[in-house]
Amino acid sequence: MNVQPAYRIGHGYDLHRLEVLAAQGTGGAGRPLVLGGVRLEHTHGPVAHSDGDAVYHAVTDAILGALGLPDIGQLFPDTDPRHESQDSREFIVEAARRARAAGYMVSNLDVTVILERPKLSPVKDRVRGNVASALGVGAERVNIKGKTHEKVDAVGEGRAVEVHAVVLLARD
Repeated sequence: MNVQPAYRIGHGYDLHRLEVLAAQGTGGAGRPLVLGGVRLEHTHGPVAHSDGDAVYHAVTDAILGALGLPDIGQLFPDTDPRHESQDSREFIVEAARRARAAGYMVSNLDVTVILERPKLSPVKDRVRGNVASALGVGAERVNIKGKTHEKVDAVGEGRAVEVHAVVLLARD
């Protein structure tokens, strides 16, 4: 007998290298730094095929992992031109849709953003609201934390952004 569990937990992780943004009109490298759908003012942006939103990517993988589904790279491969510069909100919305289709809802989500600068605290509530909205849940089910890497390694040196996400899905 194949009985679906009452709860499923998933962990998501994402890391993007950050590059200096080119001056406007110079055609240089880098995309604007977007986390949880919020554009942060910063001199560096992620190297990515989509918009490089590491928060949305980690949350998407957490949900897909909880469901035992293929990861974000398999569902939305960076070899597919349709995903070039794509708004990563579409990925998280699709993961939430798949959770609902499987009979689960997001019980709670805990996200840790590790970024030396800029500080996340000024936009944390907006990020939380955007993630909750994309998942179709109240903001009280979503927690967003910002940490630094104390100037250690690529993240601490400001050359990367790292995100961990843990989600608990409950039978709907």
